[in-house]
Amino acid sequence: MAGLNKVMLIGNLGRDPEVRHLEGGIAVANFTLATNETYRDKNNEKREQTEWHNIAAWRANAEFAEKYIKKGYTVYVEGKIHTRNWEDKDGNKKHQTEIVADDIKILARPNHDGPASAADGGAKTEGADLPF
Repeated sequence: MAGLNKVMLIGNLGRDPEVRHLEGGIAVANFTLATNETYRDKNNEKREQTEWHNIAAWRANAEFAEKYIKKGYTVYVEGKIHTRNWEDKDGNKKHQTEIVADDIKILARPNHDGPASAADGGAKTEGADLPF
């Protein structure tokens, strides 16, 4: 039976995307995304919990992130969970779980009411929906 690895998040960027270019000019962008959940505790007091997600965007998605999104923007990210494993210089085993973005959409900018328009880059990162 085939599996499914799909994640859909709506949250706020915790920092500007960091973009680097690998061999062959392949772009990769990394940023953090905060998602918030509100609930009531046993005393019926309202609580908010923030979860931080590491996002990796490749190629056209990385270029989109570099050009159009900044810290504080509210974005929709769709992708898959990926865990990387490596050893550091001291031989310690390390791992990082991240979301590899297949799609990024801008929903809102800071100090800006309502959804972003296509002219603001508020379009799907693939296909003819791009503003350019």
